[in-house]
Amino acid sequence: MNILAIDTSNKTLSVALLSGNELLAEATLNIKKNHSVTLMPTIDFLIAQIDWKPADLERIVVAHGPGSYTGLRIAVATAKVLAQALAIDLVGVSSLKSLLRDDAPGLVVPLMDARRNHVYTGFYENGRAVEPDGYRSFEQVLTKLAHINPDQLTFVGETETFAEQIQEMLPNASVIPSLPSAHHLGCLGASMEPVDIDRFEPQYLKRVEAEENWLQNHEETDRDAYIKRV
Repeated sequence: MNILAIDTSNKTLSVALLSGNELLAEATLNIKKNHSVTLMPTIDFLIAQIDWKPADLERIVVAHGPGSYTGLRIAVATAKVLAQALAIDLVGVSSLKSLLRDDAPGLVVPLMDARRNHVYTGFYENGRAVEPDGYRSFEQVLTKLAHINPDQLTFVGETETFAEQIQEMLPNASVIPSLPSAHHLGCLGASMEPVDIDRFEPQYLKRVEAEENWLQNHEETDRDAYIKRV
């Protein structure tokens, strides 16, 4: 199966082409760029490098969130348009799950910096989520893990901002910074069931700031009015 995998859920842009689980081409850009400008040229470049045509693609795998609102919208919209136009399968994979690494032992906690000492995070063992991904304060994450006290604990992903807090409260934990890998994303999505393209949406896990501000003075049942105002 020929797979296009894309992840623009945060600062890093990663695109890969796979045949099954075999990586044929991959590009990862870890600088703050406008993904809406760079994503399609990157896809076109990689396809040309391996002498494929768009019609050779059989499945698109996209990181569906959590992460940057803009980044997620760009990736999901691009994936949906391509899948619809090419009449091929579309699969969504957790952006956090794509940060996992095979060499990370025990309970693995992927992190994405959500600012203000909050994170998007999950809890995984042997590649499986032991509870749903979520948006949490990092203090809550550390407190929860201190109470669990797992034999082996590994933080992966955007760990740099939180390394000092981890060392202070969980000094025996391993910290392995990792970037999103579209190759890994494609491998994860290769055997998953495809989604309904029309109904597929990003998994933000957090309201946009404008909605949070509006809801401070309005009932959540007024969602239609909120949408009209925004």
